Amino acid sequence: MALSLFRKPEAESDIQVNPEVEAFVKNYSIEVMPRTAEKIENFRDLLPEGTRVYIAHIEGTPIEDMVRTAARLHADGFPVMPHFPARIIKDTKTLQDWIARYQGEADVKQALLLAGGVTTPHGDFDSSMQLLETEAFDKAGFTRLHVAGHPEGNKDIDPSGGTANVDAALTWKQAYSERTDADMAIATQFAFEAQPIIKWADDLKAAGIDLPIHIGIAGPAKLQTLIKFSIACGVGASLRVLQRRARDVTKLLLPFEPTEVVTELAAHKAANPDFGVTHVHFFPLGGIKTNAGWAKIHGGESGKSANGS
Repeated sequence: MALSLFRKPEAESDIQVNPEVEAFVKNYSIEVMPRTAEKIENFRDLLPEGTRVYIAHIEGTPIEDMVRTAARLHADGFPVMPHFPARIIKDTKTLQDWIARYQGEADVKQALLLAGGVTTPHGDFDSSMQLLETEAFDKAGFTRLHVAGHPEGNKDIDPSGGTANVDAALTWKQAYSERTDADMAIATQFAFEAQPIIKWADDLKAAGIDLPIHIGIAGPAKLQTLIKFSIACGVGASLRVLQRRARDVTKLLLPFEPTEVVTELAAHKAANPDFGVTHVHFFPLGGIKTNAGWAKIHGGESGKSANGS
C-alpha cells in the first residue's frame, strides 16, 4: 500500500485534498450516543450543514435520553436517524411509543433498523424484518429506512460462520424496498480493508441487491481503542489486521487514521461509478471532534446535505 494505516495525525496545512476522496467523503454521516453528544458544546461548529446524524441506542440507554439528543440535533438543523434495535424493543406498543416520542419532540422521519446485538430479546422482536412487518414506520410517515449490513459477516446472525443468513435477510429487505414506497439503504459495520468491502458490495449486486451502501468507517483513534471496539462488535478479518499491526510496538503509540481504506474505496468509486457504495458513515471511536476534523481536511466540509440515498 502506498499509504500507511498508522501515521502522525494530519493537519489541515499538511495535505492537499484528493479530489476522489473529497467526492467520496462529501455528504458523509456520523454516529453519536447520548453520552458522547453531551460532551459536544455545539455540533454546528463541527459538522457540515445537513449532515445526517445517527443516534446509537445501546442496551440500557433510556428512551428519554435518546429523544432528548434527537431533539437537540434537530434544533441545530441536522437530520436525525435514531437506531431502532429490535431485540431491546419489548413489543409493538413500545415501538409505536418510541416513534411517537421521536416525531413529537424531534420531527424524526428516518430510522436505522437493526437486530441490536443483544443475545436474548427483551420481548417480541428478534430482527429488523419483524419491525418492518409491523408497518409502524410506514403508518407514521417515515421517509427513509436504513438497515444493517455486515461486509465481514455477523456471528450473531450466522453463528457457524459464513454469510448465508445475513445475505438472506438483505434479499428480504431488497424485496421489501421494491414492494413499498420506502427509501432504503444499507448502513454497514465498520471495516478497515478496501478489497473485502469491494468484493462484498459487488457480490450483493450480483445477487440482485442494489440498495445503496453507506459504508462504515472507523474514525481516527488509538489502536487499542479500535481493537476493543472490534472485539465488541465482532469485526473479524479487520480485527486480525489490527492485531498483526499491534505486534509492532512502534505503532502502538500512533493513532489510526482511515486514510488508506477511504482512499482506496474512493479510487474504486471514481473508476467504477456504478459501485454500490454511495456514502461514508463514520463511527467516531476516537471522538466526534477528532473524526469531524479528519473529515474536514479531506474535503468532508464541502458536503452540504446528507439527505440523499
